[in-house]
Amino acid sequence: MVSVKDSVPENLKTLFDPTSLTKKGLCPVTKIQKQDKNPLESHSLYFEMHGTGPEKILFVMGMNTSCFSWSPQVEHFGKSSKYTVLVFDNRGVGNSDAPRGPYSSSQMAEDIIVLLDYVGWTAERSIHLVGVSLGGMISQELAYRIPTRFISLSLGVTTPGGWRPWTNLPGLDALSYIFKATFEPDLEKKIPYILAMGFPNKWLEEKAEDDSQGRTNREVQTELYKRRMAVTRKQTLGGALSQMVAPLTHYVSPQRLGFISRSIPKVFITTGDEDIMVATQLSDRLKDAMPEAEFYRFKGTGHGVHAQYVKQFNEMLERVWEEGKTRLENSK
Repeated sequence: MVSVKDSVPENLKTLFDPTSLTKKGLCPVTKIQKQDKNPLESHSLYFEMHGTGPEKILFVMGMNTSCFSWSPQVEHFGKSSKYTVLVFDNRGVGNSDAPRGPYSSSQMAEDIIVLLDYVGWTAERSIHLVGVSLGGMISQELAYRIPTRFISLSLGVTTPGGWRPWTNLPGLDALSYIFKATFEPDLEKKIPYILAMGFPNKWLEEKAEDDSQGRTNREVQTELYKRRMAVTRKQTLGGALSQMVAPLTHYVSPQRLGFISRSIPKVFITTGDEDIMVATQLSDRLKDAMPEAEFYRFKGTGHGVHAQYVKQFNEMLERVWEEGKTRLENSK
């Protein structure tokens, strides 16, 4: 295993509380491709582990977003004596490398298997898996490949996809924000597009809960995004575009979803009713194919459900994890 003391490039700094950090490093990923001019694909995934508790939690983030977006969850669960939290940057974003694209959700799931093996998370029924957006699509592929490693699976604001790429496209507003955020070099001008993709405007203009400075949610989220960008390597255009292909080509059939649902003790699906990135009815399709799963729709909530209603989201996860453990024990 890689420890905090192991060699990590000086420029790869953490946004999370260093007091909960127990491991940090770069996981090498190498895959043999068809013989051509470049037969080897090789890249590294940046990862961090927080906490030393017995329960293992794996968080998988969405498109073109670094693991630092899990800060509300790492802050809460990483300091608990119950959990050990593993977060990482997918290929093409954050402090991970950007190998030649385009990427697929299945490729990115294979990356995670390498990472789990690398950190020693190989035991059966030992991990709670949480994925949002593209991270939820990757989690579907991951859960299909190694279902027996997981106690629970939580899928947020995500989709099973479709066999036609254009069926996975978001609406025109979302496409406009994605285009502008991708090609806008000025951070100050980029942030409003990022926030519009993640949160309803009404919520952004409201006063933030528990903020001692009396700021709006827009002001708080703007500051958080600036902090993330300050400690993360600038994303390459190739990495951004390659990640964008993954949700367009993602598809997990009802048959495979049914297998996942039957194979993992507890499955939880959640969505926001004002999500412009992944239409809320696509989560209904997940539920239809996964009859054993629990389903919850947040009201007045956009794509950034884990950051918009942090306390409620975290409480739901803890309950899901407990129910997963109970079901596992009762099945023995």
